Amino acid sequence: MPVLPIARMGNPVLRKIAEPIADPTDPAVSRLAADMIATMLDAPGVGLAAPQISESRRIIVFRVPADRGEGEEVANTVLVNPVIEPLTDDKALGWEGCLSIPGLRGLVPRYTRIRYRGYGLDGAKIEREASGFHARVVQHEVDHLDGVLYLDRMDDLHHLVCTEEMHHLNAAPARS
Repeated sequence: MPVLPIARMGNPVLRKIAEPIADPTDPAVSRLAADMIATMLDAPGVGLAAPQISESRRIIVFRVPADRGEGEEVANTVLVNPVIEPLTDDKALGWEGCLSIPGLRGLVPRYTRIRYRGYGLDGAKIEREASGFHARVVQHEVDHLDGVLYLDRMDDLHHLVCTEEMHHLNAAPARS
């Protein structure tokens, strides 16, 4: 499980639509997922999509730490060929960063409740509903599979800040 280099904004792999994975049970997919989890944890991050390690394939890994999941903790999860369905039109603003865009954070609108589907490494179908930070992480990572960066989702680039300057912010603007 090597820690792999993370592709940075500007690398064309981050703007491509990733290819579906034909067989989630293929041992090569399992090795890829293990490498992605090792890379995510080393970064440290809460999610990683295969294009971020220069693999244009439809697989993401993510986790939701208890302290960020509004009491909900989600262990390391692998999702192959994920699909997202919004369960509401409601969106909320939240601060996001990205391992492929180091040193920046932005206020990004995301659906507040989603259903996501995909497959595990055993080939079993996974279907879950998510809200809050859990929903935000999944949406962010699936965007990577479609060549979308969080900057593309921002409504106002005045809310793009250098991470080390975030201490100047009193509170996020109250809008959605």
